Amino acid sequence: MLDIQILPGAVSEIIAASADSGVLTLADRYGLMAAILDEFLDEEEEEALNRLLRRVVRGRIQVVDQISSDR
Repeated sequence: MLDIQILPGAVSEIIAASADSGVLTLADRYGLMAAILDEFLDEEEEEALNRLLRRVVRGRIQVVDQISSDR
């Protein structure tokens, strides 16, 4: 099994950057997936992630297959 570790504060940064740019990149999605699989999210980050996902569903944030965006 792989040992996945995410940098402290990375989840909050991904969520904030995606909300600001309106784009969720491939790298962002992998970072969030790693945090979820590692059960790294605290309650506050989990709620923020749920808000981010609602924005994606509503079309306010675009999911792109680019590695990064021009932020």
